[in-house]
Amino acid sequence: MADATELLDAGERLGPEALRALQLERLRASLRHAYANVPFYRDAFDKAGVRPDDCRSLADLARFPFTTKADLRDHYPYGMFAVPRDRIRRVHASSGTTGQPTVVGYTEGDLSMWADMVARSIRAAGGRPGDRIHVAYGYGLFTGGLGAHHGAERLGCTVVPASGGMTARQVRLIQDLEPDVIMVTPSYMLTLLDEFERQGVDPRRTSLRVGVFGAEPWTEEMRREIEERCAIDAVDIYGLSEVIGPGVAQECVETKDGLHIWEDHFYPEVVDPLTGEVLPDGEEGELVFTSLTKEAMPVVRYRTRDLTRLLPGTARVFRRMRKITGRSDDMVILRGVNLFPTQIEEIVLRTPGVAPHFQLRLTREGRLDALTVLAEARPDAGPEVRESAARSIAAAVKDGIGVSVSVEIVDPESLERSVGKIRRIVDLRPR
Repeated sequence: MADATELLDAGERLGPEALRALQLERLRASLRHAYANVPFYRDAFDKAGVRPDDCRSLADLARFPFTTKADLRDHYPYGMFAVPRDRIRRVHASSGTTGQPTVVGYTEGDLSMWADMVARSIRAAGGRPGDRIHVAYGYGLFTGGLGAHHGAERLGCTVVPASGGMTARQVRLIQDLEPDVIMVTPSYMLTLLDEFERQGVDPRRTSLRVGVFGAEPWTEEMRREIEERCAIDAVDIYGLSEVIGPGVAQECVETKDGLHIWEDHFYPEVVDPLTGEVLPDGEEGELVFTSLTKEAMPVVRYRTRDLTRLLPGTARVFRRMRKITGRSDDMVILRGVNLFPTQIEEIVLRTPGVAPHFQLRLTREGRLDALTVLAEARPDAGPEVRESAARSIAAAVKDGIGVSVSVEIVDPESLERSVGKIRRIVDLRPR
């Protein structure tokens, strides 16, 4: 097998100065493309008093206005497109469960670039041409399944397009077709591992050697659980449909120290979530992306709401982003204490008798908000184990986060799942 460094593409071989020069050239072209072809950006730039040619350095990007998900929804379905509709080869869309869906479009060139970035990501994760890849992300309007699929094919892999659901059948396919790599949400991977064990099959003895997990925040504790139970390398992939889909950033298997952002196509910033001020590398804030090469739907300073920090590159020249700790819009403020679902996940994962599947339910008792943690029991957990687990989780939340919560240990597989993910926060408070 070829050494990983022999497989790097031209973009991955750029030196720091060449990378910055390429970024500025592409950034200026992308700003001109957006201004000339998207009325929203023309109006936004004009109101901010900037024009594309005012961007003379990468730092000048901070002078340009942000784009938010609300902007995309307000221009549903095609108002953010920068090319005629007859050049669009595919559309994807968000679920729209929290409002008007967001629609994104792709030209033939966009689809090719996207496939290249996912192929680069799979290779960085440890996949190689000729591998068999089991894709258990959902297909359809969600970008995960088709994005992973075409990237795997671009790398020269054999794809098993399993999609989501039918867990028992997926376990059988993994045993029969012997894939090398699985691409799936980390929470659904845990569901698959539970099913292996329910069927009496040791998941450590499968053909799988790499898992590429994304579409939701996950912790180092979850990585350890997956790697121990399945004997694979578990690595993180990042993306979002508004920017392209999966393949914006990828963790390298040789370091597992955060996700290298493919900066030759997606320019990152981290800003203060409240003021919008650009923060220096190393400080935590909200991740913002500007596309450098997208044709159908360029985005300028798109606010992802994901919280992270930018770090120097290690396995690649590109900067890294730390694993997403949460989303600014997922933060729960409970009686004056800031709480993220990933903090609860760390506690649940180290509690005996509890499966790594949980949900947070917010209610209001009188004038005060209340939070209930619902965690699924493991199949073999009896009443005494469940009671002990509930007490342990409540105590750990109180001691570690500083807030009192109620805890309910519910039956296995009783929390509703969607596209392989559990809805982490259910807000039942009166509006």
